Amino acid sequence: MFNSLYRNLLNNLVSKVVFAGLLTTTLLASPQLSAKGVYQSGPDFFAEVFAQQQPEAGVLWLNSSIRQQAEKILGRKVLGLRVRYQHSAGKTAWILNEIGKEMPITIGVVIDQGKISSVKILAYRESRGGEVRYPAYMAQYQGATLTDKYKLDKSIDGITGATLSVWAVNKVAALALYYHSQAMPQPESTN
Repeated sequence: MFNSLYRNLLNNLVSKVVFAGLLTTTLLASPQLSAKGVYQSGPDFFAEVFAQQQPEAGVLWLNSSIRQQAEKILGRKVLGLRVRYQHSAGKTAWILNEIGKEMPITIGVVIDQGKISSVKILAYRESRGGEVRYPAYMAQYQGATLTDKYKLDKSIDGITGATLSVWAVNKVAALALYYHSQAMPQPESTN
C-alpha cells in the first residue's frame, strides 16, 4: 500500500513538472511564432494610403548620385536600377525591403509634403523582434524629416530584443524621405 501511494504521488509530481515545462515552452515560443507574417499586401497598402485620391505610379531611376547616397543611408550596396512608388498631390508611398537580422522586412512608408505621414510593416519574416509592427511603435515616425546628414530628425525609441529590426525600419524611413526628395523636388523659392 505504501509503495502504491508513493508511486501515485511520484507520478502526479512528474506529470505536474512535465505540464509546467510544456506550458513554459509554449508561452516562451508564442511571441516568436507570432512575429512572422504578411500583414498587408502592397496593393492594399497603396489603396489604404490613397483611399480618397487617384494616385499615379512613379519610377525613381537610381542614377549614380542617388545610388551613392542611398548606399550611405543603408550602409550597404543598393541593387536594382529603379524604385517604384505611388504619388498624388505631394504625397508619395514607398514599399521597401531591408534585412533585419537575417530576413527582409517589407516596410511601407508614406511621405506627405516632405515629412513622414506613416510607417507600416507589411511583411515580417524574422522569428524575433516583430514588436516593431505595432502602431504605438510606428507612431514615433510621424512628422519626421531628414537632416543634412541624411538621418531622421527625431529620436526613435528602441525595443529590447528587436534592435536590428529597429535599425532596419530607421534606415528605410530615412531612405524613403531621401527618395521622396529626389522624386518630388521642391521648387526653388525666388526672392
